[in-house]
Amino acid sequence: MNNIFRVLLLIVIASCGLIVSASENCEKEGDDRETIEYGISAEEIAENPEPNVELLHFNEDLIYDRWYKQVNGTVNVHDAPNGNVVRTIDEGFNFVTALEEVDGWTKINTDEWVQTAQLTNSGGVVSRFTGVMLPEDDLPYTVAWTLVNLYPSNEPGGDPRESNGLYYRYTLVYIYDTVEIDEYRWYQIGDGKWVHQFNVAKIQPIEKPEDVDTERWISIDLYEQTLIAYEDDRPIFATLIATGLDRWPTREGVYNIYYRKTRKHMSGGVVGDDYYFLEEVPWTMFFDEGRALHGAYWHDAFGYRRSHGCVNLSITDAHWLYLWVAETFDDKLISADIEEGPAVYVYSTDQYQ
Repeated sequence: MNNIFRVLLLIVIASCGLIVSASENCEKEGDDRETIEYGISAEEIAENPEPNVELLHFNEDLIYDRWYKQVNGTVNVHDAPNGNVVRTIDEGFNFVTALEEVDGWTKINTDEWVQTAQLTNSGGVVSRFTGVMLPEDDLPYTVAWTLVNLYPSNEPGGDPRESNGLYYRYTLVYIYDTVEIDEYRWYQIGDGKWVHQFNVAKIQPIEKPEDVDTERWISIDLYEQTLIAYEDDRPIFATLIATGLDRWPTREGVYNIYYRKTRKHMSGGVVGDDYYFLEEVPWTMFFDEGRALHGAYWHDAFGYRRSHGCVNLSITDAHWLYLWVAETFDDKLISADIEEGPAVYVYSTDQYQ
């Protein structure tokens, strides 16, 4: 009797084991069936592997046609090397144009010299970034720039993977798909390659607003930090910009370019706080009181806010935009008051964080 009981017990245990194993297998198979596949396939990506846009031509002679130097601290300006002090440059974010150097002195204007040791050459920070010309036909996917050097993740919300390869800052990519994870967007930029929304800036053309009454006009997206130039309803050029910080915002609204100048001294702020003086800011076009579109030779941080309200562009991009605007006028280069230049529409596609 005991032997029969033991045999039956072993059969029951074995049966239970089979049931448990089957259950586990079913759960694993069920997990596999419930796995979510994100994004489009490698075959679809291969049909459009990279953005069909044309980079604006980079011209070294254009961006290095001035010798800009940053001023370190409070500096006395002399009428000659070792000469009399004629004025003082207050401490702040200041840049001057260097004309020549003689025995430890730098000439910055006619009969104005400062000690060379009080200046720092800024040529190394002049941006070589350029925007892109957009094709007549619609692009198959949204185009974006990477804003930092990054390794994409294998899936939305995942950790960066070196195996996905390094994408350098300012790389142009297609956004093939979008997935929201924890209220943030993740973008597919390749086969099994995903990046967080904060790490890219998208080119998103918009319809022409009703308040825009000029054929040529410019849109400025404060969230994406991108600028697009249009000819009526067709976007023709796009680039990254740097607009105003919270303290000195670039204001939303519709404006018109009202004054332009190839080179413009700019200054503002309060000494000891946010004072700045910038000589010969290139390709300047004012559109909202003291706010202007212009080239920036003092930084290479496009895609992020950092200005006192102006719209900073690379020198190459600012030059292209200046000439494009000037094509609507007889005089293309010199300073000019404009009754109603191309419209500038400033808006935001999302809340900046």
